[in-house]
Amino acid sequence: MTKVLEQSVTTIRGVGEETASTLASMGIHTVEDLLTHFPFRFEDRRIKDLAEVEHDEKVTVEGIVKSEPSLTFYGRKKSRLTVRIMVGSYMITAVFFNQPYLKKKLSLDATVTISGKWNRYRQQIIVNEIQFRKVNDVNAMDFQPVYSVKGNLTSKGLHRLIRLAFAEYLAAIEETIPPFLLEKYRLPSRKEAIRAIHFPMYPEEIKQARRRLVYEEFLQFQLKIQALRKVEREKSTGITLSFHQEQLKRMIESLPFPLTNAQKRVLKEIIRDLRSPYRMNRLLQGDVGSGKTVVAAIALFITALSGYQGALMVPTEILAEQHAESIGELLRPFSVTIALLTGSVKGKKRKEILSGLAEGTISIVIGTHALIQDDIHFSNLGLVITDEQHRFGVEQRRILREKGMNPNTLIMTATPIPRTLAITAFGELDVSIIDEMPAGRKKVETYWAKPEMLERVLRMMERELEKGRQAYVICPLIEESEKLDVQNAIDVHASLVQFFRSRYKIGLMHGRLSPEEKENVMKQFANNSVHVLVSTTVVEVGVNVPNASMMVIYDAERFGLSQLHQLRGRVGRGNHQSFCILIADPKSETGKERMRIMTETNDGFLLSEKDLELRGPGDFFGKKQSGLPEFKLADMVHDYRALETARKDAEKLIQSDMFWEGEEFRILRNRLEQSGIMDGEKLD
Repeated sequence: MTKVLEQSVTTIRGVGEETASTLASMGIHTVEDLLTHFPFRFEDRRIKDLAEVEHDEKVTVEGIVKSEPSLTFYGRKKSRLTVRIMVGSYMITAVFFNQPYLKKKLSLDATVTISGKWNRYRQQIIVNEIQFRKVNDVNAMDFQPVYSVKGNLTSKGLHRLIRLAFAEYLAAIEETIPPFLLEKYRLPSRKEAIRAIHFPMYPEEIKQARRRLVYEEFLQFQLKIQALRKVEREKSTGITLSFHQEQLKRMIESLPFPLTNAQKRVLKEIIRDLRSPYRMNRLLQGDVGSGKTVVAAIALFITALSGYQGALMVPTEILAEQHAESIGELLRPFSVTIALLTGSVKGKKRKEILSGLAEGTISIVIGTHALIQDDIHFSNLGLVITDEQHRFGVEQRRILREKGMNPNTLIMTATPIPRTLAITAFGELDVSIIDEMPAGRKKVETYWAKPEMLERVLRMMERELEKGRQAYVICPLIEESEKLDVQNAIDVHASLVQFFRSRYKIGLMHGRLSPEEKENVMKQFANNSVHVLVSTTVVEVGVNVPNASMMVIYDAERFGLSQLHQLRGRVGRGNHQSFCILIADPKSETGKERMRIMTETNDGFLLSEKDLELRGPGDFFGKKQSGLPEFKLADMVHDYRALETARKDAEKLIQSDMFWEGEEFRILRNRLEQSGIMDGEKLD
């Protein structure tokens, strides 16, 4: 951005104190801000033949005034003005509400262009805009941009200011994308793109302008990400692991099941990182049951083989216990020392584990937040794995990482995040995806039931319980009131106790329970002393209860698709057929669509893409917690190809000398400086 475009919007003719204040509330402070406040849609003002226009369609027509206007007043300060206008072979009535001043302007035989909704049956147009258009009027536009505005500023008023700014500051708009990339992707210049997005002459211009501006936004963002990664890499020499391939091969061959192609691909990516001189910083995504734990076990085994220690941190004690048991079973033939460290481990046992970690006699430790306590020290920590990264704060992960000398980091999540969003939301991480399920895993059958079908659902649950199975019941989440949440759970729990008449034990878990109480309830459910678990919260992520075959979700429309899929993933972990019942009566089309999609697919990544489309990136992670960048024009879902292209280009540019030295990259380098990532010097 040139210094000229950094000037205040008050330098533009017609921008006084009040308008400047309104613009500031919209995030518009400088001329550049104004020129890059893009329209969110366009109105097609091309003049149409009324014979081709559907009833109730918005239309723009040109005609000649053929009657004196008739003005009537009603209510308080309300008016209705009608006039007959000849449009081609149609004599129509134009209706204007609350615009009495037009009576003097609508003279007989005046040529006017009007826009509004066409009522075919009454042969009238309810007019929302009129132009007394002169022949060859340069300001007349067939495609009228519509802007988001605030206060008393109208979209039309903002467009007028943009026109003034564009005319006055056209020469100051500099090119940000180097010529070879403009040519490679056949993109218009920045001047041309800004002109076409605000003052388009035909649809293709809008499309090409948007294509260029979206790419520019993504390229600038990805350059920041890649520069950050470069800084990170050059500041942090990682731990290079060295091990015998033959030992790894023996371990993989000893597994009780073959690895899927996706697991093999992800392992290659992880091994490449572990062998490199740079610290691994990788996000591993895998749907529920896709086999992330096995990949984690192999990564921990490689670390131990290389003479380093590995730590796996998980959110709950029961999950830590399950991981310790399953990973211990896989590595038992290879004499690797594994320890479990949770809040429940106390006294002599805890001292022994702490001593083993400090002296290096324990190779792998699996635990909860207990791993980040001050008195825990490692001899040579080489790999840190955190499971379900959204359950841990950035600070907690940092503390564990700092217990070693730049250990490799692997973050695992079963929450499928669309790749387009993952590379943006977690730009500093490399992303690996296990997108294939192990052979033989049964699909969870999902049904959508209306509330009046509840008794049938409970009868179905009864049949599952009679077979010795277990069930989860998730109660509606009422965000406004934890008290109501708890009462809901208590009511549902009471109704189930009454329905099953003490034949089965019904457990209850809600927000008022302490972490220890929740842990206790989950343990009872895991060992089958509780048969049905009623919960207001999302059931602890990743807990493995193979005997649970039924998930019932009340008011399922309150959840996003990804949340519903996570809940569904709690069942279907054993050899028997499992079911997920969505009890919902959604009123909105989006809610109904969500239920339909859930019954049609079990693919978590497909669901996450749909969820993103239905809810948007902010809602996908939670508005405040998303940490996602806000783009002015780009859309991470619909423009994912441009995002991927920009990422690849940014990777190459950051590594090249021409980016750091070439004049054509000066503005992009300046923007990196302004973001505080680098100080204008080449990152060596």
